[in-house]
Amino acid sequence: MAKMVYGLQQSLDGYVDHMKLGPPVPAAFAHFLEQVRGLSGVIYGRRTYEIMRYWDDYLPDWDAQDHEFAQAWRSQPKWVVSGSLASVGPNATLVEKDFEAQIRRLKAELPGEIQVGGPVLAQSLTAAGLIDEYRLYLRSVVLGGGHPFFLGPRPPLRLVANELIAEDMIRLTYVPA
Repeated sequence: MAKMVYGLQQSLDGYVDHMKLGPPVPAAFAHFLEQVRGLSGVIYGRRTYEIMRYWDDYLPDWDAQDHEFAQAWRSQPKWVVSGSLASVGPNATLVEKDFEAQIRRLKAELPGEIQVGGPVLAQSLTAAGLIDEYRLYLRSVVLGGGHPFFLGPRPPLRLVANELIAEDMIRLTYVPA
């Protein structure tokens, strides 16, 4: 059975806005590269998937680390929960109906770790009791607004680990209490 993990970078005031947070420093980028390499797959909401599609193309200004991340990301199976998308890109499956049952099936059938991307989707999966672990990657910035990491009421959580990832990022790992 797979472990379902919701983790995103967020500001100190609790917001997840990739465009405002900017790219992670090299040490954090290397951490995320290794994390992606070890996944059994990724489940995205529409908005987060559209942001991550950036890695589907090779851009001329990318460095070696960008190319490595893109290759690792492309190799991962992806499931995209959306009622508005007509199609998804390579190595991705569109999940339009009864997504909770489909995700329960994936969790039961796959080994390893499945990452959940997107606060809207994570809120639905939290309410359904499907998230096994929450990873809050705190960046040392204050955004003052945007989408919060937890869109609804924060579930009861228990801190199980913390780790300094880079000079401007710490990871707090929680499990449902």
